[in-house]
Amino acid sequence: MNMPLALCEKRDPKGLYKLARAGKIKGFTGIDDPYDLPLNCEIEINQKGGVCPMPSAMAGEVVTYLEDKGYLQD
Repeated sequence: MNMPLALCEKRDPKGLYKLARAGKIKGFTGIDDPYDLPLNCEIEINQKGGVCPMPSAMAGEVVTYLEDKGYLQD
């Protein structure tokens, strides 16, 4: 998934980003540890028009990709 850090923080149900920003969690990706984009990922889930897709839509993208590549069979 390729989503902005602000969105990840907003959707963090456990409050881990808040704890990391407060220094209570060290080495947290995107806060005090770098996030390195994958160089050759097979699939990338992105925002659509600045909006994060619903989980079912994102899952559908993954399933469609797997079907198109022949990884899933009926």
